[in-house]
Amino acid sequence: MSPGDWNGVLFDLLFFAGGYLLGSIPFGFILTRLAGLGDVRRIGSGNIGATNVLRAGNRKIAALTLVLDAAKGTAAVLMGTAWSEGAALSAGLGAFLGHLFPVWLNFRGGKGVATYFGILLGLSWVAAVFFAATWLLVALVTRYSSLAALAASAISVAALAAMAQWHLAAFALLLSALLFIRHAANIGRLLRGEEARIGQTK
Repeated sequence: MSPGDWNGVLFDLLFFAGGYLLGSIPFGFILTRLAGLGDVRRIGSGNIGATNVLRAGNRKIAALTLVLDAAKGTAAVLMGTAWSEGAALSAGLGAFLGHLFPVWLNFRGGKGVATYFGILLGLSWVAAVFFAATWLLVALVTRYSSLAALAASAISVAALAAMAQWHLAAFALLLSALLFIRHAANIGRLLRGEEARIGQTK
């Protein structure tokens, strides 16, 4: 590799690290504590995402968590876009992994749905629209947040592939694979008919 290639790799790694630190900010955990709702990890599923924050009984805090978790994904991508597309993808991946495995919470984070949407919003607003529309439709029909997330992530990959944005489709496929892995327990409960619906405590 030439010195220029090594510089590119170095900057991608730096943007990955920056994205990770941004993505690892546990907004659900912080906001529930500030609102006097206790430790969200001891509520419902124990997840720090917006769906579980909703189980704490405060819709405004849950909505704010959703917005901020998405915003950190978008911010990471835009931060990298200022340098290169490779840096944008590196920062986006870092933000996603940071949300899933935040260093501040012993690497036990959320499942990445809102952050996935935020990353898509920074990369392709069209794919983000498909993601949001699919999530809303499936959630309204089934009341299962996990099923809505799985369907939305799959549709996003298909939408990017249909637009012949193959590198973004491959990137979204990686995020979707990680999202499915994080939802393994949810998939099991869905198959057994034991998954909690939106707004329902576990």
